[in-house]
Amino acid sequence: MSSSNATSNAAELYRRISADGDLTQALFRQALQDPSGALGRIVEIGAAEGLRVSAEEVRAHLDSLDDSATRQWLIKARGGL
Repeated sequence: MSSSNATSNAAELYRRISADGDLTQALFRQALQDPSGALGRIVEIGAAEGLRVSAEEVRAHLDSLDDSATRQWLIKARGGL
């Protein structure tokens, strides 16, 4: 998979997850307890949605965001994301 395709997949996956408040909250709660598991779950969701991404691609996309809410999420879940 090309780097730009992986980047666009991670961005689209983030958009889809962000649009689902219940899923976002469930992932947030999981990240507080099991950050690596939350990251694995995000990758699984991507595969189920036809948006193949790696954990590293998800991390890179999250790191690239200029969004204070996401930054707070990452601070709270910092152990594995």
